[in-house]
Amino acid sequence: MMQTNPGHLTPQMLPKAMAEGLYVHVPFCFHKCHYCDFYSITRQDEGRMEKFVERLLREAEVWERSVAGQSNGLRTVFFGGGTPSLLPLEMMRKILQGLKLRFDLSAVDEWTVEVNPATATLEYCQMLKQEGVNRLSFGAQSFSVNELATLERHHEPGQVSESLQLAKRAGFERLNIDLIYAIPGQTLESWKHSLEMGVALGTGHISCYGLTYEPNTPMAVKKRLGVVKGAEESLELEMFRHTRRRLAEVGWPAYEISNYAKKGEECRHNLMYWRGGNYIGLGPSGASHMEGWRWRNRPHLREWEEAVDEGRLAAVEVEQLSAEQRARELGMLMLRLCRGVNYEEFAGRMGMDGRALFSGVVQRLTKHGLLEGDQSGFWLSEGGLAVADAIAAELLRG
Repeated sequence: MMQTNPGHLTPQMLPKAMAEGLYVHVPFCFHKCHYCDFYSITRQDEGRMEKFVERLLREAEVWERSVAGQSNGLRTVFFGGGTPSLLPLEMMRKILQGLKLRFDLSAVDEWTVEVNPATATLEYCQMLKQEGVNRLSFGAQSFSVNELATLERHHEPGQVSESLQLAKRAGFERLNIDLIYAIPGQTLESWKHSLEMGVALGTGHISCYGLTYEPNTPMAVKKRLGVVKGAEESLELEMFRHTRRRLAEVGWPAYEISNYAKKGEECRHNLMYWRGGNYIGLGPSGASHMEGWRWRNRPHLREWEEAVDEGRLAAVEVEQLSAEQRARELGMLMLRLCRGVNYEEFAGRMGMDGRALFSGVVQRLTKHGLLEGDQSGFWLSEGGLAVADAIAAELLRG
């Protein structure tokens, strides 16, 4: 793996390739949730937001002029954060219109914006729909007031349903909600209640994540100091298995370890990640990948602004993967999908024989009941799902 001087990465250094996805990171939040480790800032005003919008479009122009990252291959756009819907309506409209002027978005068939239930309005949803956004994702996390307080989420459970109704009135048909399980103090019955509340909302997609204690987040500090106690591993596993069973019963089968969807409602942007696609990340901390080159923008608003003002990429953690490293990483990503690693798709993407590359690992882990497979590929067994991260590490090592 070659490390590149981050101060000198330019689009011209990258292989000429089609970018399939575009990610836009909006860093503004009105409050920092205690479990979140995504880059965000809580102190902002309209002036600072205006500068962010101007620079974001200027950053897009760097790619517009580049031979790398050609945008006529773009199929998906995703706005994450932070809280994208915290941007004032006209500023968000300016971004949406500006990106359409700078990139060829004519073939985009999925454009997602994350929305906080506490910030959704009918007017805002209508504007997003008018400008081409066709999918919204709402961070519900829990339908328990106490659990939301533990997570430091500042919305009421009822606002999730209200927000979804506004989105539907605005014309949105593709909707997602995020839920979190293994919250400190959460019981299996409480999780079942939140899951049933989520099912009753009738969205086409549900994401269910086990709470992780990311280093240096307030939640991780509280756990280290004994202020909160993490869920027992056995309870978390029981919650995970119940989720898979229950959502499959009601028509949302898992298509990835943490994601469940009705047929045809899978998140195409995330599928692009898990299938090793090329994508461009805009905004502070936005991640990019281009044919084995990967990096992310500086996770600091002012430093990102300075780089944009100087007409350069705000790239840090720049890596160029070898062909084998990239192939093994693709195997790790594909394994997250319920269909697992499909050898034909893998060969089409990498030009390598996945049977030969992964034969030793597949034989060993199949013998232990952690993988299953046939001539078409291999996938996680029911037992393997519980230790998916460890199995992914095995694929990377070989």
